[in-house]
Amino acid sequence: MEHDVVVIGGGAAGLMAACTAAEHGRRVLLLEKMDQAGRKLRITGKGRCNLTNTASLRDTLPHIGSSTAGATSKPGQNGAVWLRNAYGRFFNRELMQWFEERGVPLTEERGGRVFPASGKALDIFLALINELEQSPNVIIRKNATVKSIETLEGQATAVILERGERIACRHIILATGGLSYPTTGSTGAGYRMARELGHTIVEPVPSLVALKCEEKIPDELVGFQLKNVQISIKVDGTTAFTSGVGEMTFADDGLTGPLVLSASRTATRPLHEGRTVKLLLDLKPGLSTEQLDRRLQQDLAANGTRIFNDALRLWLPAEFIPLALPRLHIEYYKRLHQITGDERRRLCRWLKEVEFAVCGTHDWPEAIATQGGVSLAEVNPKTMESRSVRGLYIVGELLDLDADTGGYNLQIAFSTGHAAGEAV
Repeated sequence: MEHDVVVIGGGAAGLMAACTAAEHGRRVLLLEKMDQAGRKLRITGKGRCNLTNTASLRDTLPHIGSSTAGATSKPGQNGAVWLRNAYGRFFNRELMQWFEERGVPLTEERGGRVFPASGKALDIFLALINELEQSPNVIIRKNATVKSIETLEGQATAVILERGERIACRHIILATGGLSYPTTGSTGAGYRMARELGHTIVEPVPSLVALKCEEKIPDELVGFQLKNVQISIKVDGTTAFTSGVGEMTFADDGLTGPLVLSASRTATRPLHEGRTVKLLLDLKPGLSTEQLDRRLQQDLAANGTRIFNDALRLWLPAEFIPLALPRLHIEYYKRLHQITGDERRRLCRWLKEVEFAVCGTHDWPEAIATQGGVSLAEVNPKTMESRSVRGLYIVGELLDLDADTGGYNLQIAFSTGHAAGEAV
C-alpha cells in the first residue's frame, strides 16, 4: 500500500489527524514509537480526560497563549488569534459531537470542563483507535521510531526510521508531542526533526507545573489546601498574572494546586531566563484592604484580652499560623488591645499579600503541558502546513501554544490535528 499520509506520533493530535485524513479517503500510515499509542491521553486528567471546555470561542481565547507573547503580555494575544481559523472549523461542539457519535457519552462539570461520562480517559482513546482500526485506509505501526524527515527541493518526501527503513509519502504530519510526561514517549524528538528542517524552536519549558519556593514550608502546612483564595505573579516587580478565586495546596518544597498550575504559565519562562518571580497570596479576596482593616479593628476591640498567638485563628487556619508568626514581626504573647495601628496595618497587608519567592518549577515528569515549540510564524494556521517545507504539517504540543487547565490544551491538540487531517 502506498501511503498518502504518514502521521508521526499516536497522541491526541496525531490520532485525530489520522482519523480525519482517513475519513476523507486518504491512505494513512500511523507511526507510534511506543508499544501502545495514546499513553499520555489515557492518563490525562488523572485518568479521567478533560477533553475540552464548553466556554464560547470568545471566552476560550484568553486562556490560550504563545511564548512569543512575553511573560508580561495579556494572556492569549498571539496564540489565541492564531487558532481562530482552526477553531472556527472544529471547536468544542464539533469535538463533543465527534465522540458522542462514536458511542462516548460526555458530561459537563464545574467550570465548563467536559469529561467522558464514564470518568475513564480510556474511552476517549478507544473511540479514536477503534476508528482507525476499522478503517480500510489506515495502517498502524507500533515500536516505530522515526529518525528524520527527508525533503527534496523544499518538499517533504519520506520518513526515515531509526533502523534505516525509508517510507515514501506525499504528506507528513508531525505529532510527536512536547516534553511533558516523558515516560509516555514525549521526549522532544519532534523539536529536533523540525529544527533540522530549518524551523525556529522557542525553547520548551514546563507548563502547568508546581512551583518551588525559596522559603521553607512549615511541616504543618505540607499537604494543606487553601480554598477561596487568589494569587498573583510578579515578574521583576511587575504584576504579570492575577488568578480568579480558587484552590491551592502547599507542598514540601513550594506550592501546587489549580491556581498555582495556571499561574505557572506566567512564571516558568521568566524563571528559566533568570528573572525575579514572586507569588502573592491573597487570603481574603472577598474583602478590599479597607474593608479588611475595618474588620481587624472590630476583631481587635472585641477580643482585646486574647494573646496574638492564639487570636490569629480569628483570621487564619491553625495550620497557617507557623508560617504567619515569623513574617508578621508582632510579639507572640502581645494582648490584642496592645496591638498598634502600624502592627494592625502590617497584618492587614500580609493577609492580602503573603509573598513567596519562586525559585523554580518541578521538572518534566510532573508538568501537564509544554510551553514553547515550533514558532507559529512558520506554520500556516489554516492547514498546519509548514511555510518552509511543503507537505509537512506540525500539530499539537509541538507548536508554540499552551493553555490553562480546564480542557483547553487537549482542544488545541484535537483542533490542530483535525485541521491537518483535512488539509492533506
